[in-house]
Amino acid sequence: MDTTYLGMELRSPLVASAGPLSQTVDGVRELADTGMGAVVLYSLFEEQVLAQAERDTLLEELNSESFPEATSYFPDIVDPEATSPAQAYLSLVERAAAAIDVPLIASLNASGTGSWVGFARQLADAGASALELNIYFVPGDVTVPGTDVEARHLEIVAAVKQAVDIPVAVKLSPFFSSVGNFALQLIEAGADGLVLFNRFLQPSVDTEQLAVVPGVSLSSPADAKVPRTWIATLRNRTSASLAATSGVETADDVAAYLLAGADVVMTTSSLVRHGAGYARKLIEGLDDWMLRKEFGSVADFRGLLAVPADADPSASARAGYVAALERAKSTYGSLRG
Repeated sequence: MDTTYLGMELRSPLVASAGPLSQTVDGVRELADTGMGAVVLYSLFEEQVLAQAERDTLLEELNSESFPEATSYFPDIVDPEATSPAQAYLSLVERAAAAIDVPLIASLNASGTGSWVGFARQLADAGASALELNIYFVPGDVTVPGTDVEARHLEIVAAVKQAVDIPVAVKLSPFFSSVGNFALQLIEAGADGLVLFNRFLQPSVDTEQLAVVPGVSLSSPADAKVPRTWIATLRNRTSASLAATSGVETADDVAAYLLAGADVVMTTSSLVRHGAGYARKLIEGLDDWMLRKEFGSVADFRGLLAVPADADPSASARAGYVAALERAKSTYGSLRG
Protein backbone atom coordinates (compact mmCIF):
# COMPACT_ATOMS: atom_id res chain seq x y z
CA MET A 1 0.00 0.00 0.00
CA ASP A 2 3.02 2.25 -0.45
CA THR A 3 3.01 5.65 -2.12
CA THR A 4 5.35 8.54 -2.91
CA TYR A 5 4.88 11.99 -1.42
CA LEU A 6 7.28 14.92 -1.84
CA GLY A 7 9.82 12.48 -3.22
CA MET A 8 9.62 10.33 -0.07
CA GLU A 9 8.64 6.67 -0.19
CA LEU A 10 5.84 6.09 2.32
CA ARG A 11 4.53 2.77 3.54
CA SER A 12 0.94 4.03 3.53
CA PRO A 13 -1.02 6.83 1.84
CA LEU A 14 -2.58 7.77 5.18
CA VAL A 15 -0.77 10.64 6.93
CA ALA A 16 -1.44 12.28 10.28
CA SER A 17 -2.06 15.96 9.57
CA ALA A 18 -0.96 18.82 11.80
CA GLY A 19 -3.03 18.84 14.96
CA PRO A 20 -3.19 18.44 18.73
CA LEU A 21 -2.17 14.77 18.73
CA SER A 22 1.40 15.53 17.62
CA GLN A 23 2.43 17.90 20.41
CA THR A 24 4.65 15.40 22.24
CA VAL A 25 7.13 12.69 21.34
CA ASP A 26 4.78 10.06 22.79
CA GLY A 27 1.92 11.43 20.71
CA VAL A 28 4.01 11.34 17.53
CA ARG A 29 5.21 7.82 18.30
CA GLU A 30 1.64 6.63 18.89
CA LEU A 31 0.57 8.00 15.50
CA ALA A 32 3.51 6.39 13.72
CA ASP A 33 2.86 3.04 15.41
CA THR A 34 -0.60 2.85 13.83
CA GLY A 35 0.92 2.31 10.39
CA MET A 36 0.74 5.90 9.18
CA GLY A 37 2.95 6.77 6.21
CA ALA A 38 4.18 10.00 7.83
CA VAL A 39 3.37 12.39 10.66
CA VAL A 40 2.96 16.16 10.36
CA LEU A 41 3.72 18.01 13.58
CA TYR A 42 1.39 20.64 14.98
CA SER A 43 1.95 24.07 13.43
CA LEU A 44 4.38 26.62 14.80
CA PHE A 45 3.33 30.20 14.07
CA GLU A 46 5.65 32.77 12.54
CA GLU A 47 4.76 35.10 15.43
CA GLN A 48 6.28 32.60 17.86
CA VAL A 49 9.48 32.42 15.84
CA LEU A 50 9.72 36.21 15.63
CA ALA A 51 9.15 36.54 19.39
CA GLN A 52 12.08 34.18 20.03
CA ALA A 53 14.30 36.16 17.63
CA GLU A 54 13.43 39.42 19.37
CA ARG A 55 14.17 37.85 22.76
CA ASP A 56 17.55 36.54 21.60
CA THR A 57 18.48 39.90 20.10
CA LEU A 58 17.57 41.70 23.32
CA LEU A 59 19.65 39.30 25.43
CA GLU A 60 22.66 39.74 23.18
CA GLU A 61 22.36 43.53 23.27
CA LEU A 62 22.04 43.64 27.04
CA ASN A 63 24.97 41.31 27.67
CA SER A 64 27.25 42.75 25.01
CA GLU A 65 26.86 46.16 26.61
CA SER A 66 28.09 44.80 29.94
CA PHE A 67 31.09 43.09 28.40
CA PRO A 68 31.37 41.84 24.81
CA GLU A 69 32.65 38.32 25.49
CA ALA A 70 29.56 37.41 27.47
CA THR A 71 27.54 36.23 24.49
CA SER A 72 29.88 33.29 23.96
CA TYR A 73 28.98 31.97 27.41
CA PHE A 74 25.24 31.59 26.82
CA PRO A 75 24.39 27.99 27.78
CA ASP A 76 22.67 25.64 25.36
CA ILE A 77 19.01 25.29 26.32
CA VAL A 78 18.15 21.61 26.71
CA ASP A 79 14.88 21.76 28.64
CA PRO A 80 12.05 22.47 26.17
CA GLU A 81 9.70 23.40 29.01
CA ALA A 82 12.05 26.18 30.11
CA THR A 83 12.35 27.93 26.79
CA SER A 84 10.32 29.57 24.05
CA PRO A 85 7.73 27.86 21.81
CA ALA A 86 10.18 28.07 18.91
CA GLN A 87 13.00 26.35 20.80
CA ALA A 88 10.60 23.78 22.22
CA TYR A 89 9.41 23.02 18.68
CA LEU A 90 12.98 22.47 17.48
CA SER A 91 13.58 20.14 20.38
CA LEU A 92 10.41 18.20 19.57
CA VAL A 93 11.43 17.84 15.91
CA GLU A 94 14.82 16.45 16.89
CA ARG A 95 13.47 14.01 19.47
CA ALA A 96 10.40 12.90 17.52
CA ALA A 97 12.33 12.34 14.29
CA ALA A 98 14.68 10.03 16.18
CA ALA A 99 11.78 8.16 17.81
CA ILE A 100 9.87 7.05 14.69
CA ASP A 101 10.65 5.11 11.52
CA VAL A 102 8.53 7.21 9.15
CA PRO A 103 9.12 10.74 7.84
CA LEU A 104 8.41 13.59 10.24
CA ILE A 105 7.08 16.71 8.54
CA ALA A 106 7.41 20.03 10.35
CA SER A 107 4.66 22.64 9.93
CA LEU A 108 5.06 26.42 9.84
CA ASN A 109 2.02 28.67 9.82
CA ALA A 110 2.84 31.95 8.11
CA SER A 111 1.15 35.06 6.77
CA GLY A 112 4.13 36.91 5.29
CA THR A 113 7.87 36.88 4.75
CA GLY A 114 10.39 38.04 7.34
CA SER A 115 13.29 36.99 9.53
CA TRP A 116 11.33 33.92 10.67
CA VAL A 117 12.07 32.26 7.30
CA GLY A 118 15.56 31.34 8.49
CA PHE A 119 13.96 29.17 11.17
CA ALA A 120 12.91 26.80 8.42
CA ARG A 121 16.57 25.89 7.96
CA GLN A 122 16.84 25.04 11.65
CA LEU A 123 13.87 22.69 11.32
CA ALA A 124 15.62 20.87 8.49
CA ASP A 125 18.83 20.65 10.52
CA ALA A 126 16.86 19.30 13.49
CA GLY A 127 15.71 16.31 11.45
CA ALA A 128 12.50 17.26 9.67
CA SER A 129 12.16 15.22 6.47
CA ALA A 130 9.99 17.89 4.84
CA LEU A 131 8.24 21.14 5.63
CA GLU A 132 4.55 21.92 5.36
CA LEU A 133 4.00 25.62 4.87
CA ASN A 134 0.53 26.54 6.07
CA ILE A 135 -0.15 30.01 4.67
CA TYR A 136 -3.00 31.63 6.56
CA PHE A 137 -3.60 35.19 5.49
CA VAL A 138 -7.03 36.81 5.54
CA PRO A 139 -6.83 40.32 4.03
CA GLY A 140 -9.08 42.30 6.33
CA ASP A 141 -8.28 45.43 4.35
CA VAL A 142 -10.92 45.37 1.60
CA THR A 143 -8.80 47.65 -0.56
CA VAL A 144 -6.16 44.93 -1.02
CA PRO A 145 -6.62 43.32 -4.46
CA GLY A 146 -6.47 39.57 -4.99
CA THR A 147 -3.27 39.88 -7.02
CA ASP A 148 -1.47 41.28 -3.95
CA VAL A 149 -2.65 38.36 -1.84
CA GLU A 150 -1.38 35.89 -4.43
CA ALA A 151 1.95 37.71 -4.72
CA ARG A 152 2.38 37.51 -0.95
CA HIS A 153 1.89 33.74 -1.03
CA LEU A 154 4.38 33.33 -3.85
CA GLU A 155 6.97 35.43 -2.02
CA ILE A 156 6.67 33.24 1.08
CA VAL A 157 7.13 30.06 -0.92
CA ALA A 158 10.15 31.41 -2.82
CA ALA A 159 11.79 32.65 0.40
CA VAL A 160 11.34 29.35 2.24
CA LYS A 161 12.52 27.27 -0.71
CA GLN A 162 15.67 29.37 -0.83
CA ALA A 163 16.26 28.72 2.88
CA VAL A 164 15.92 24.92 2.91
CA ASP A 165 16.99 21.91 0.90
CA ILE A 166 14.18 19.61 2.07
CA PRO A 167 10.86 19.28 0.21
CA VAL A 168 8.26 21.96 0.87
CA ALA A 169 4.51 21.45 0.60
CA VAL A 170 2.14 24.42 0.63
CA LYS A 171 -1.15 24.14 2.45
CA LEU A 172 -3.43 26.70 0.88
CA SER A 173 -6.96 28.00 1.02
CA PRO A 174 -9.64 27.29 -1.60
CA PHE A 175 -10.66 30.95 -1.59
CA PHE A 176 -8.84 32.26 -4.63
CA SER A 177 -10.53 33.57 -7.75
CA SER A 178 -8.81 30.86 -9.83
CA VAL A 179 -7.62 28.17 -7.46
CA GLY A 180 -6.28 25.85 -10.13
CA ASN A 181 -4.19 28.50 -11.83
CA PHE A 182 -2.82 29.76 -8.52
CA ALA A 183 -1.97 26.21 -7.45
CA LEU A 184 0.18 25.88 -10.57
CA GLN A 185 1.80 29.24 -9.81
CA LEU A 186 2.79 27.99 -6.35
CA ILE A 187 4.40 24.93 -7.92
CA GLU A 188 6.24 27.13 -10.39
CA ALA A 189 7.46 29.24 -7.45
CA GLY A 190 9.10 26.15 -5.98
CA ALA A 191 6.48 24.19 -4.04
CA ASP A 192 7.17 20.46 -4.23
CA GLY A 193 3.59 19.67 -3.35
CA LEU A 194 0.23 21.09 -2.35
CA VAL A 195 -2.04 20.28 0.59
CA LEU A 196 -5.66 20.94 -0.32
CA PHE A 197 -7.05 22.69 1.65
CA ASN A 198 -6.55 24.48 4.96
CA ARG A 199 -9.68 25.51 6.84
CA PHE A 200 -10.55 29.01 7.93
CA LEU A 201 -11.70 28.82 11.53
CA GLN A 202 -14.65 31.15 11.22
CA PRO A 203 -16.05 32.59 14.46
CA SER A 204 -19.44 31.91 15.96
CA VAL A 205 -21.77 34.35 17.68
CA ASP A 206 -22.92 33.93 21.29
CA THR A 207 -26.33 35.58 21.22
CA GLU A 208 -26.65 35.48 25.02
CA GLN A 209 -23.28 37.08 25.77
CA LEU A 210 -23.50 39.29 22.65
CA ALA A 211 -19.99 38.23 21.78
CA VAL A 212 -17.98 36.80 18.92
CA VAL A 213 -16.54 33.42 19.88
CA PRO A 214 -13.54 31.84 18.11
CA GLY A 215 -14.76 28.83 16.16
CA VAL A 216 -13.00 25.48 16.18
CA SER A 217 -14.82 22.50 14.72
CA LEU A 218 -13.83 19.08 13.46
CA SER A 219 -14.27 18.37 9.77
CA SER A 220 -16.99 16.11 8.38
CA PRO A 221 -17.20 14.07 5.15
CA ALA A 222 -19.07 16.94 3.48
CA ASP A 223 -15.88 19.01 3.78
CA ALA A 224 -14.10 16.63 1.40
CA LYS A 225 -16.04 17.69 -1.69
CA VAL A 226 -14.14 20.89 -2.50
CA PRO A 227 -10.59 19.52 -2.06
CA ARG A 228 -11.53 16.31 -3.88
CA THR A 229 -12.84 18.32 -6.83
CA TRP A 230 -9.64 20.33 -7.16
CA ILE A 231 -7.38 17.33 -6.71
CA ALA A 232 -9.24 15.62 -9.54
CA THR A 233 -8.80 18.76 -11.66
CA LEU A 234 -5.09 19.19 -10.95
CA ARG A 235 -3.94 15.57 -10.95
CA ASN A 236 -3.24 15.29 -14.68
CA ARG A 237 -1.93 18.85 -14.95
CA THR A 238 1.03 18.67 -12.60
CA SER A 239 3.62 16.16 -11.48
CA ALA A 240 3.85 17.80 -8.05
CA SER A 241 2.61 15.89 -5.02
CA LEU A 242 -1.00 16.38 -4.01
CA ALA A 243 -2.18 15.80 -0.45
CA ALA A 244 -5.83 15.73 0.53
CA THR A 245 -7.05 16.95 3.88
CA SER A 246 -10.44 17.51 5.55
CA GLY A 247 -13.49 15.28 5.66
CA VAL A 248 -11.93 11.89 6.34
CA GLU A 249 -14.06 9.70 8.57
CA THR A 250 -14.08 6.28 6.89
CA ALA A 251 -11.89 4.16 4.62
CA ASP A 252 -14.26 5.04 1.77
CA ASP A 253 -13.33 8.70 2.24
CA VAL A 254 -9.65 7.76 1.91
CA ALA A 255 -10.34 5.70 -1.22
CA ALA A 256 -12.38 8.53 -2.78
CA TYR A 257 -9.51 10.97 -2.37
CA LEU A 258 -7.05 8.52 -3.91
CA LEU A 259 -9.40 7.85 -6.83
CA ALA A 260 -9.49 11.61 -7.42
CA GLY A 261 -5.70 11.62 -7.64
CA ALA A 262 -4.29 12.35 -4.17
CA ASP A 263 -0.83 10.96 -3.39
CA VAL A 264 -1.60 10.94 0.32
CA VAL A 265 -4.67 11.50 2.46
CA MET A 266 -4.30 13.40 5.72
CA THR A 267 -6.55 13.27 8.75
CA THR A 268 -6.74 14.62 12.28
CA SER A 269 -10.44 15.07 13.00
CA SER A 270 -11.22 11.34 12.81
CA LEU A 271 -8.34 10.60 15.18
CA VAL A 272 -9.45 13.27 17.64
CA ARG A 273 -12.95 11.74 17.60
CA HIS A 274 -11.93 8.11 17.91
CA GLY A 275 -8.34 8.09 19.13
CA ALA A 276 -5.03 7.67 17.33
CA GLY A 277 -5.59 3.93 17.01
CA TYR A 278 -8.50 4.61 14.65
CA ALA A 279 -5.90 5.06 11.91
CA ARG A 280 -5.47 1.28 11.89
CA LYS A 281 -9.17 0.88 11.08
CA LEU A 282 -8.83 3.33 8.19
CA ILE A 283 -5.77 1.53 6.81
CA GLU A 284 -7.33 -1.91 7.21
CA GLY A 285 -10.55 -0.68 5.63
CA LEU A 286 -8.66 0.68 2.64
CA ASP A 287 -6.79 -2.61 2.30
CA ASP A 288 -10.09 -4.55 2.36
CA TRP A 289 -11.56 -2.22 -0.27
CA MET A 290 -8.53 -2.71 -2.52
CA LEU A 291 -8.83 -6.49 -2.22
CA ARG A 292 -12.53 -6.35 -3.01
CA LYS A 293 -11.88 -4.21 -6.08
CA GLU A 294 -8.86 -6.32 -7.04
CA PHE A 295 -6.35 -3.48 -6.92
CA GLY A 296 -2.84 -4.68 -6.19
CA SER A 297 -1.43 -1.28 -5.28
CA VAL A 298 -2.44 2.33 -4.74
CA ALA A 299 -0.87 3.19 -8.10
CA ASP A 300 -3.43 0.90 -9.80
CA PHE A 301 -6.32 3.21 -8.99
CA ARG A 302 -4.84 6.58 -8.03
CA GLY A 303 -6.38 9.24 -10.25
CA LEU A 304 -8.81 6.82 -11.86
CA LEU A 305 -11.55 9.44 -11.50
CA ALA A 306 -9.36 12.50 -12.14
CA VAL A 307 -10.27 14.88 -14.94
CA PRO A 308 -8.48 13.55 -18.06
CA ALA A 309 -5.56 15.63 -19.29
CA ASP A 310 -7.25 16.20 -22.66
CA ALA A 311 -10.61 17.21 -21.16
CA ASP A 312 -11.87 20.75 -20.63
CA PRO A 313 -12.01 21.13 -16.82
CA SER A 314 -14.48 24.01 -17.07
CA ALA A 315 -16.80 21.98 -19.26
CA SER A 316 -16.52 19.02 -16.87
CA ALA A 317 -17.33 21.23 -13.89
CA ARG A 318 -20.29 22.77 -15.72
CA ALA A 319 -21.61 19.35 -16.72
CA GLY A 320 -21.35 18.15 -13.14
CA TYR A 321 -23.14 21.26 -11.90
CA VAL A 322 -26.04 20.82 -14.31
CA ALA A 323 -26.30 17.11 -13.54
CA ALA A 324 -26.38 17.82 -9.79
CA LEU A 325 -29.19 20.35 -10.15
CA GLU A 326 -31.20 18.00 -12.35
CA ARG A 327 -30.75 15.23 -9.81
CA ALA A 328 -31.81 17.55 -7.00
CA LYS A 329 -34.98 18.52 -8.87
CA SER A 330 -35.79 14.88 -9.49
CA THR A 331 -35.02 13.76 -5.93
CA TYR A 332 -36.49 16.56 -3.85
CA GLY A 333 -39.24 17.55 -6.22
CA SER A 334 -40.76 14.10 -5.78
CA LEU A 335 -41.16 14.77 -2.06
CA ARG A 336 -44.01 17.14 -2.75
CA GLY A 337 -47.52 15.74 -2.53
